[in-house]
Amino acid sequence: MATLIDQEFFARLHALNEKFAASVPATLARLEELRAQFDPAAADAALVKELHQSLHTIAGSAATFGFRVFGAQARQLEQRLRVLMAFEMIAAKDWNDWLHALDAYIAWARLDPKGAVYPGSPD
Repeated sequence: MATLIDQEFFARLHALNEKFAASVPATLARLEELRAQFDPAAADAALVKELHQSLHTIAGSAATFGFRVFGAQARQLEQRLRVLMAFEMIAAKDWNDWLHALDAYIAWARLDPKGAVYPGSPD
């Protein structure tokens, strides 16, 4: 039998889960806003940094709240972005490839951010 402390802990955890789930649409909307502002021919460093931070936050929090694949895919995008950020010059094609992956992620997450399978990934 669960103790009162366990019940309180799980009630708080459930509330945090609900809060995270409720924040997903706004998070995706923000990613879409940043994406819309992105110019692959002249990437803005502040915009890149905000995209990186947003993906890092998703990747660090999502699995805790039952959004395992949502977080794992954010981590992949974050890591790919970090590689691009390491270079002084990045071709528009490289940015476009990354942006295409971001677009696919957002489209998938809009449908089912708690989904257990990401299209094209091995199960």
